[in-house]
Amino acid sequence: MGTGHEAPYFAKAQQAGHPIVNDLPKFDLDQYIANYRGRTRVDRLLLIGTTAPLLAPEALRAAVVEAKQGRDVGRYDAVLMAIREILPADPNAVPDSAWIDRTNKQVKAESDRLEMELKGYKNNLIKESIRMGYDDQGQHFHRMGDLINSVKAYGRMRDYCTTPSHVVIMNFRLINVSIDQGNWLAVQTNVQKLRSPGQPFAEAQRLTAKLSAAMGLALLASGNYQEAAREFVETDSRMVQAKLDDPFDDEAFNEVMTPNDIAVYGGLCALASMDRNELQKQVLENGKFRSYLELEPHIRRAITFFVSSKYSACLSILESYRSDYLLDLHLQRHLGELYFQIRSKAIQQYFIPFSRVTFAALATAFDTDEHTIGQELTRMIKRRHLDARIDLVDHVLLAKIVDVRRKVHEDAVKMAKDYERTAHLRILRMEMINAGLEVTEKGKSGGNHTFDDAAIDPFHSVASAGNWLNENVGRSLRSGLRG
Repeated sequence: MGTGHEAPYFAKAQQAGHPIVNDLPKFDLDQYIANYRGRTRVDRLLLIGTTAPLLAPEALRAAVVEAKQGRDVGRYDAVLMAIREILPADPNAVPDSAWIDRTNKQVKAESDRLEMELKGYKNNLIKESIRMGYDDQGQHFHRMGDLINSVKAYGRMRDYCTTPSHVVIMNFRLINVSIDQGNWLAVQTNVQKLRSPGQPFAEAQRLTAKLSAAMGLALLASGNYQEAAREFVETDSRMVQAKLDDPFDDEAFNEVMTPNDIAVYGGLCALASMDRNELQKQVLENGKFRSYLELEPHIRRAITFFVSSKYSACLSILESYRSDYLLDLHLQRHLGELYFQIRSKAIQQYFIPFSRVTFAALATAFDTDEHTIGQELTRMIKRRHLDARIDLVDHVLLAKIVDVRRKVHEDAVKMAKDYERTAHLRILRMEMINAGLEVTEKGKSGGNHTFDDAAIDPFHSVASAGNWLNENVGRSLRSGLRG
């Protein structure tokens, strides 16, 4: 049987721009995947199997076993397609037709049963039974991978929710389905509904940790790293004590993410978007988030090094965990941008005291070569992350020199011109009022000239009115300015 690391699939994927992890991660696959439950287990195993050649055989075989424990035939087909391309000689590459036929029959029978029960509930006009019928349908469609019909079932359930707890259950169901769909706008919408200050959702207050985690994940997926960081660092610490192996523990959210994920996501987003003072006050001194950082001590060390201006040590820690993060379902697409923003901030802070720095010094400080640091600096300047210039002849980064004296003079001249223009407009307005040219509604006092014909009768034409205005107002302005 093939080992997977020599499969042509990975060479093609790398050429197509898909990240390939050739190094072993620091986590053990069995222990890692045991922390999750539900559909995300197959998704994560499939991602690892199609990204890490050394882990592909173990991950894909585990994904086949996991997929066959559920009722989503489409997901089993996706795993089967991947294992055929990467491990064509593996016994699992042969489709299990008996399981597929049996599962399809069970799914159809369950769908028919739920539909008949729902019709009976509707005939009896019992709102609670109808609500539970739609809830059962939504969960059934979710398990079989029909996410669109699952959302529809939960949407129809809304009209039959009679208590706040029913609304909370419905919105959490929609949040989970929307995360599986990748519909991040819907995730944010449903979280905001439960957070609405005018709604009496006492049950939602008990689940604030899950709401913050879901909102943070949606903002991360949308590329809004600063707001994502604020959501993650404010996640209630009660999720840390959740029992991940207990499906009835309401505090657990491991069908989506674990407390360790919150520490990693929140730490990286904070490093990418917050300055050192914010990192110290909002992250390291945050009592809620400290519980999560204790689960991932290397993230806490990286943030501490960044706050202490030890940028090389911070970046070295993050680089050592790059393989792990590239195998994360929600982090992989954003890791390159997050790492770039973290390095950009570090380079900015390092460069502040200097007027010029050589590429060699920067390369030594950030543990890289001159060519790579040159490319990074160019990218930063193009994206306006760094206000500096590059001397490609001498390989030097130059700070832009600001002539403070000239800038003060320019500001003073601008202020004088603004003052002159303001004074001119005020005098013009006063003279227009004195001349009776204030525009008012017909019949109201405050001006001699209104919109009726009698008011404009002294000006027999538009031209004469203009001449009168120029002559009188201009003379008044000149006399006012001389005075």
